[in-house]
Amino acid sequence: MDGTNESTQGNFILLGFSDRPHLERILFVVILVAYLLTLVGNTTIILVSRLDPHLHTPMYFFLTHLSFLDLSFTTSSIPQLLYNLNGSDKTISYIGCAIQLFLFLGLGGVECLLLAVMAYDRFVAVCKPLHYRVIMNPCLCKGLVSVAWGCGVANSLAMSPVTLHLPRCGHHSVDHFLCEMPALIRMACVNTAAIEGTVFVLAVGIVLSPLVFILVSYGYIVRAVLHIQSSSGRHKAFNTCGSHLTVVSLFYGNIIYMYMQPGNSSSQDQGKFLTLFYNIVTPLLNPLIYTLRNKEVKGTLRRLLLGGFPYSRWQRFLKQTF
Repeated sequence: MDGTNESTQGNFILLGFSDRPHLERILFVVILVAYLLTLVGNTTIILVSRLDPHLHTPMYFFLTHLSFLDLSFTTSSIPQLLYNLNGSDKTISYIGCAIQLFLFLGLGGVECLLLAVMAYDRFVAVCKPLHYRVIMNPCLCKGLVSVAWGCGVANSLAMSPVTLHLPRCGHHSVDHFLCEMPALIRMACVNTAAIEGTVFVLAVGIVLSPLVFILVSYGYIVRAVLHIQSSSGRHKAFNTCGSHLTVVSLFYGNIIYMYMQPGNSSSQDQGKFLTLFYNIVTPLLNPLIYTLRNKEVKGTLRRLLLGGFPYSRWQRFLKQTF
């Protein structure tokens, strides 16, 4: 019987951390707390960016999309992981696995490109400050975000069906806590060299190319900052870019390691913990990185918590949102 047809008729089993039952209880508590904090932190960033007119700038427009991505990214897999950690049932339906894979690939690709867009925004802010508002106009910002979303979704549409339809010869056990592409490729009972090569090529386009663009942008930023005479000016410029550069380091450090070697060459246990890191720890840290280093966000948060926003602004926000 064809392996693909077999897998579509039943559920997948997410092995996750089932070989370490003592660790599952600890992970459940830690991940639950981290997930709730991630929801609160990223929702707060979105509310603050939308409510305060002073934050209606390209930087916070992109940051709002980043926070929404982080919310979607974690929600695509963490609830299922918590369910599996909390009991003996480790199954996920074929449809659930397909949706999880599609969202994970798509949202991950969008985030790679969005971080490159944010790097361009910082490049214009530091290197062309007098023309910043003209260059980073609302039309361009929306266009750049649309391209990021479009390319991420297109990448997922290309890779998800190919990965799901690999023959598995009746194997249903996924040695991971989510339906992630490298784990599904390892389940195949055929030679996967061709698909791994395709994954590598697409990864160069959607992972490495944005990273190269980010590094080049920051090369120009550093050169521009070094020409600033005042130390306070240099400090302000570095502080403006520091948060974004920290987020880039956290995100790319893990994703490059796994997706540039998707097959059997990477350690499976190491891959699980790395995936868990950028799936929950990075989205958790992003709001903290941006709020703790940013006086504008902290000031808006203070006014929000102390009731400094008029009721009419809340009404307008709710009307625009819902």
